[in-house]
Amino acid sequence: MAPHRTRLTHTQLADLARHAFGLSATAPDLPQTDLEDAEGVLVATADDGGLTVREIPRWRSPAAVRAELDARGWATPAAWVGAPPEDAAGLPAQLLVLLPAAGTAPDSAVISLAAAAWATRAPEVELFVVPVPVSAADPEVSWTELAAAYGAGPVASRVEPAAPATGGRAVMFTGLSGAGKSTIAGRLVELLLEAGRTVTLLDGDDVRTHLSAGLGFSRADRDTNVRRIGWVAAQIAKHGGLAVCAPIAPYAATRADARRLVEEQAGPGSFLLVHVATPLAECEARDRKGLYARARAGEIPEFTGISDPYEEPTDAEIVLDTRTSSVEESARLVLARLLGQG
Repeated sequence: MAPHRTRLTHTQLADLARHAFGLSATAPDLPQTDLEDAEGVLVATADDGGLTVREIPRWRSPAAVRAELDARGWATPAAWVGAPPEDAAGLPAQLLVLLPAAGTAPDSAVISLAAAAWATRAPEVELFVVPVPVSAADPEVSWTELAAAYGAGPVASRVEPAAPATGGRAVMFTGLSGAGKSTIAGRLVELLLEAGRTVTLLDGDDVRTHLSAGLGFSRADRDTNVRRIGWVAAQIAKHGGLAVCAPIAPYAATRADARRLVEEQAGPGSFLLVHVATPLAECEARDRKGLYARARAGEIPEFTGISDPYEEPTDAEIVLDTRTSSVEESARLVLARLLGQG
């Protein structure tokens, strides 16, 4: 039987990298087992004897960066941490750019967008851009110490670290069957397309037909369905895209998982939860598909709102009442919030 291995999150892998690179004197608190990265590569082993680091395949070590600086003939270049300034005038001719990216995926748009911003704003500067396993908003090591570790001199000009954000967003509509989620989500997508935005719609029924084919409606299967939606939305947002999701998503913990997945990949505030709070009686009165009648007759087990609970959100950014707000009004309200206008 193969030994048990634990897959590290992106945040845990950054913790491990800092320790391995000498940026942190304290070993991270990790499970006592073989530890692997997202690709299944064995990166370390933790046991009673301590932590043995085997390799850190994602992050470039300070030693490797210093060696490359030497190869380029750069003698103690200046360093800059984070995004470029609006005005690149006065920057040195050679600059080591350190991008705090702890917790992000290796292919996150956080990194590519930041590198592209530097290339655009400082075309005359010879740049060496290096993502580093340090948190931007709450750095685990001072910027001066970080620059010195990577072979650079004092941090140039000023430091403007920002929490990693790709610019991608995910909107998740939640509510009872028949609440109006899909209709409002569909209109929101139309408005976004009219505004020239590229958007992906992950509707509950379509997702179950394709992404979640074979799943039933037990709590475990519903959780799996929503987590899959959250994961896909996170991949879209990670690359700067926009995802609109419309599952029932009846359980608070699973919605929280979806929020975490998205915000880990696209940055704080990238997840927008919209509760379509149409009451059960109104949803039953609409019942175009006849689902509530069948559930009341016992033909559909574990039906949300009838024989299975719907946990109303307490963390929704927007709450809609479709009895008093039309589809158009509801969609435009969400659009305004999404575009920062409301």
